[in-house]
Parts: sequence; structure tokens; C-alpha cells
Amino acid sequence: MAVDQHLSFDFAEYPSIVVPFDATSRIPVHSHPQHQLTWVPHGVLTMDAGSGRWVVQRTRALWIPGGTAHAVVPGCSCEMISLFFEPTECPLSLDSPTVIDATGLVGPLLTYLVSLPETARSQRHHGHTLLWDLVSPMSVATIPSILPTDPQARQVALAIRRDPADTRTLTDWGREVAASSRTLSRRFREETGVSFESWRTFERLSAALPFLGAGMPISKVAHSVGYRTASAFIAAFRREIGTTPAAYFAERDTDSSAQAS
Repeated sequence: MAVDQHLSFDFAEYPSIVVPFDATSRIPVHSHPQHQLTWVPHGVLTMDAGSGRWVVQRTRALWIPGGTAHAVVPGCSCEMISLFFEPTECPLSLDSPTVIDATGLVGPLLTYLVSLPETARSQRHHGHTLLWDLVSPMSVATIPSILPTDPQARQVALAIRRDPADTRTLTDWGREVAASSRTLSRRFREETGVSFESWRTFERLSAALPFLGAGMPISKVAHSVGYRTASAFIAAFRREIGTTPAAYFAERDTDSSAQAS
């Protein structure tokens, strides 16, 4: 995520917010001194935070350390719940974006905390004390979210981000942006750290995550992000993330369903 210029906010007077989103909603890149814990009780939220892209949903919250640039990416309709914590009052030592297990009591506790009026300081303090005991980081593979800075390479990158199913080659893109395929290839590797082909794969997988989190069939997800077959998509997912799409979301969802039954 490009963070050279971004907005700065301060949520010192706002312990929590609830923001409804439709599929086209976004929040531009910004930061604030407070730590943030974001969760969605229904739907799926996609966020860029630090140098990665993250999926927030019913079983997964996202911890964003204070000062970390982040943004909400358009995707699915949902309601975002966010709590803010002053670093001096927070006992957690999570210094990078971290997925938090939101199963069990965590989700209901977050819902309770955002329902409190700003004047309910005592109840909020007790709720935070319980929350610190319940917070459990999850080990989740992240997908890089880095755009090249070169104008021509960035034009290609943004076009692919808008339509990850676009199958044009670097030669095709070179004709589009008036640059040689060799130049574009060099720019992608120098400015994103990976080849153009790998970068496009990351973008396709990033685009697929909210669909997977919403329960869309894998075959439909695969076609929507540029793969001819579900098996090709699954192979790319396993190669880059280290597990299958089903396994990526299944473990915590299974735990949550068992607790709810």
C-alpha cells in the first residue's frame, strides 16, 4: 500500500465507531495515534494495513497498531465495528497488523463495548480488562499489497487491481502505456519486490479473499479473478499462502459453529 501521503485522524474523544458499508464504500489511506480493533459481525471487510491486505469477518478481527497507515477497500456490504485504545492504556504488545480470533466471547464483547455511551467509563474499563484476557492472535498468511511508483507500471497495476481477471501480457500492457515489456518487468521487480506475474497472482488472490469469506463457491471465485479452472486457482492459492482456500477459512468457522450449536 502506498503510504507516502495519507490522512491523519485522532480518535481520542471517540472510544468506538460503527460504520455501515455497501459494496462500493471505501475509506482512504489514513492513520491515527490510537490502536484500533476492527470487526464485522456480518459480511466481509477488506482492509489494506501496513504492507498487506487483510480480510475481516465474523470469526476474525484485525488489530491495527497506532500510527499504522490503513484503508478500507471496496468489496462487500457490511457493518464495521472499530474500537480505539490509547497506547499508554493498552497492555498488548502487538506492533504490526494482527488477525485476532473473534469466536467465543470476543464478538459479543465487542458488540457490547460499541453500544456503551461515551460517559460509561467504568463499564468500558471493565470490558477492556476482559477483552485483554480474551484476545488471541491468529497465525494467518498475508498477501502483499504494494503498488509500483513508476507512472507507467502503476497505470498497469491499477488497471489490474480494478479487474484482476484481465489476462493481458506485459507486451500487451506495454502497448497500452507506451513502454516496453522489459521496462515494465524491471519496474515491477524493483518497486514491488516480485515479478509482474507474481504481483498479478497476489492481486488475484487478494481480490478472491472477500468472495471466499462470504462463502462464494470456489469455481465462481476462480473465474471472477482470472483463473480458467478451480484447480488452477487452488494451486496458486496453496503455492502463495501455504494452504487451500477452504482450509484458510474453515478452522475458525468450524469452531464458531460448534460453539453456537
